[in-house]
Amino acid sequence: MLADIWEARRRAHAMHHWHAARHGHGWGRGGPLGGRRPGPADFFGDFFGPPPRAERGNVRYLVLDAISEQARHGYEIIQAIEERSGGAYRPSPGVIYPTLQLLEELGHARVVEQESRKVYAITDAGKQDLAAHKEEVQDFYDRSTDDHWERHAEDIAELMKRTARVFKSFRRAARRGHLSARVMMQIREVLDDAAERIEKILAEQER
Repeated sequence: MLADIWEARRRAHAMHHWHAARHGHGWGRGGPLGGRRPGPADFFGDFFGPPPRAERGNVRYLVLDAISEQARHGYEIIQAIEERSGGAYRPSPGVIYPTLQLLEELGHARVVEQESRKVYAITDAGKQDLAAHKEEVQDFYDRSTDDHWERHAEDIAELMKRTARVFKSFRRAARRGHLSARVMMQIREVLDDAAERIEKILAEQER
């Protein structure tokens, strides 16, 4: 039953964004549906993988954790999760609000009025559910606060520039017809040597 509810909501949410994109809605100054143009983080994401994301079924435990100490409204929950993850994970409102509604339906969270605002507080049933999955929450945040590549975006950018320089030189030589069998063999030897040295550095770092 719970899986059916999640799936129905996921499809409805996905359809909403598909419709918005199809009809040109949701465009900010920078780009579609996010108001942000692709930047270094997008490029590095393709290379190194995306930032940490919570499993669909585990988001509710992050939410329960966020409201376990104090009642919060949706935006405060988003901020709490982002802060605890060290900025590695910021859930969208489209994830948080359906999750809050589900928790309310399950009796794991309840709506209370606080300074004329609607906030969500954890219930006893919610505390029990959170306690049963406390390790999953801690594991997620431990992984989120690891030394993630986004923390070194500028340094990685410099490395990528040097890598791009090699490809540009190779492409320029190829266009000019300067890549003889002898030259390519020499280049392979240089690249093999560089790759071995880089692998050795990385292997030592992992020890």
